[in-house]
This record gives sequence, structure tokens and C-alpha cells, in this order.
Amino acid sequence: MPPIPLTSMESGTKGKVIEIQGGRGLCARFNAMGIRPGVKITKISGQIMRGPVIITVGATQVAIGFGMASRIFVEV
Repeated sequence: MPPIPLTSMESGTKGKVIEIQGGRGLCARFNAMGIRPGVKITKISGQIMRGPVIITVGATQVAIGFGMASRIFVEV
């Protein structure tokens, strides 16, 4: 199955980060949050109207803006 953007993932599903499309600064920011290729994440919820996306990385919940979340590609 091809990777899909995190924003297209259903709430409550688990996936593995395959790729982050962004520059060095964005990748460093995600890396500081523990989000990097190969990490398993769970999407908790996504808000309507392009609101933040809440995910679980390990034992930590992280809220990411819609634009940033659309740059994370996951394999479900």
C-alpha cells in the first residue's frame, strides 16, 4: 500500500512514518518531537476545518498543525 499523508489517516489507526517532506528545519522540529521515519504512531484525532492533528508517539501525545501533518507520510 502506498504511503498516505497523516491527514488522510483515519482516527484511531496506527501507522509507520515512511517519509517527511520538508526542509532541514521542519525535519529537525519533527525529530525533536520523536517523529522520524520508521517510528510507529497512532492518530488520535483530527479536527474539522484543517485543525490540528493529535497523534501518539511512544507514550507521548503530540498536537501538530494541519499543514505540518500533511507533510508526514505514513504506511497504514
